[in-house]
Amino acid sequence: MKSFGSKPWILPQPVLIIGTYNKEGKPNAMNAAWGGQWDMHEIIISLSSHATTDNLKENADFTVTFGTTETLVAADYVGIVSGRTTPDKMEKTGWNIEKAPNVNAPVFTNFPMTLECRVKEKIDESATGYYLVAEIVNILCDESYLSADGNPDVEKMGIITYDPVHHNYIQLGKSVGKAFSDGKQLK
Repeated sequence: MKSFGSKPWILPQPVLIIGTYNKEGKPNAMNAAWGGQWDMHEIIISLSSHATTDNLKENADFTVTFGTTETLVAADYVGIVSGRTTPDKMEKTGWNIEKAPNVNAPVFTNFPMTLECRVKEKIDESATGYYLVAEIVNILCDESYLSADGNPDVEKMGIITYDPVHHNYIQLGKSVGKAFSDGKQLK
């Protein structure tokens, strides 16, 4: 096996789009890859200093959605352009924006599913950023992305993952097995 040393190569890495309002109520979005489920009703995201972290000082509410093949270009754009220096950042995405029903944060309705979140804790906070632990207040899903059982159909969403090795985006594929079931074959 070839050795690569320590790298941020946990796979797959989500393409998380974080939505916040600034102190004037203007929506902002950023792309973050280093995040995931923290607990049953909580997520964690590693954030460096951004307009988003400025916004979270004013308002603890935010939304998280997942990049898709349809939103890829604008999702990448909000990761490479700062809301601090680009006042028309959100207009350039072309995304439709509504206020979230349960938190004081924007929902980008071009995405299939959105988590409405509230900051619970900031770990190791410094001038350069922190680890954000947040409560999932609610989950919204566009009804066109529901399966026959009424739950979100992840295969329909075209969700992308970030490839930190080659700096690419890869679309997640089809189901290949049943969790908490297929392993029973070895019992």
